[in-house]
Amino acid sequence: MNNFLVVSKADMHARGWDSLDVILVSGDAYVDHPSYAAAVIGRVLESAGYRVGIIVQPNWRKLDDFLMLGKPKLFFGISAGNLDSMVANYTANKRARRNDDYSAGGIAGRRPDRASIVYANKIREAFPNVPIVLGGLEASLRRFAHFDFWNNGVRGSILLDSRADILVYGPGEQQILEIAGRLTKGLSLTGIRGTALAERDVGSVGEYIEIPSLEEVKSDKNKFNEAFRLFYANQDPFRGKTLLQKHAGRFVVQYPPAFPLDSSELDKIFELPFMYREHPSYEKEGGVPGFKTVQFSLISNRGCCGECSFCSLYAHQGRIIQSRSPESLLKEAHKLSTRKDFRGTITDIGGPTANLYLSRCGRWKKE
Repeated sequence: MNNFLVVSKADMHARGWDSLDVILVSGDAYVDHPSYAAAVIGRVLESAGYRVGIIVQPNWRKLDDFLMLGKPKLFFGISAGNLDSMVANYTANKRARRNDDYSAGGIAGRRPDRASIVYANKIREAFPNVPIVLGGLEASLRRFAHFDFWNNGVRGSILLDSRADILVYGPGEQQILEIAGRLTKGLSLTGIRGTALAERDVGSVGEYIEIPSLEEVKSDKNKFNEAFRLFYANQDPFRGKTLLQKHAGRFVVQYPPAFPLDSSELDKIFELPFMYREHPSYEKEGGVPGFKTVQFSLISNRGCCGECSFCSLYAHQGRIIQSRSPESLLKEAHKLSTRKDFRGTITDIGGPTANLYLSRCGRWKKE
């Protein structure tokens, strides 16, 4: 269906729906473009036959916005947005940003600090028994105990702070379909690649490596470094092991990373019926500034083998380069050229890094 995802009860009624299967909550404005994760996850679920709605930048000071689409049959999927919410809200000098490029009109202050935690707890208040799936960059990079720049100290896993049922790390298309399928059938969420769970009993987890606990990494820098070393060594989807980290009386259990997508799988995602536009409700505010930079560009690949210490890409998208086929890119370029607002220039073809399109290494799958 070539239309925007459901954002209101009126949209639901227009489709003849009285309820939704999945409701996504995002800290970004709604841009229906493959550069925006909420749109990608929504389209992937929609293509699998699920009824999907999206709540964007809800007012977290009360429950009204979280109630607007009702109770989903399967789960709420929560993301702080394309950026960590603290990075979106503050400069490196810890001063409040004046603008937010992922909000309509560039207006700052439309997402809370630590948005994943805030949104999850508001949903838990509104719908106590509905499963919550946490995802996006903010959740992905905070899945274990981590050093928090903003507090200048170690914080525990965001999974426990948010009280979510499961955390998805990395690009989440494979995981979200597996989660939706299992919840549809009433099955356990244990053991899904690219996810983490909070458990009290780990007797059924199978083979795992236990990394230093929250309490240990808080009090001992060497233990913190050891925890990171073990985490880092197990981010390979072919060799990585299940990891456990104790947080008081509970364990954060991270299953090995999801396998990288091949070209045909990636092509299918990018060929879903995106509108390639901001939601019409933002027209009066001048649109979403961040969209302007990608409006006439093509995403060709994911991942980065660089592993730079200042960058999160290897820990989120993985180190293995995943590229679309030339045919898929040409098809999208042709579609782009037929748009009324196209002025003749495709501004960029690339991924989140230097030009690594179609880069391959014969050792990736084995080693």
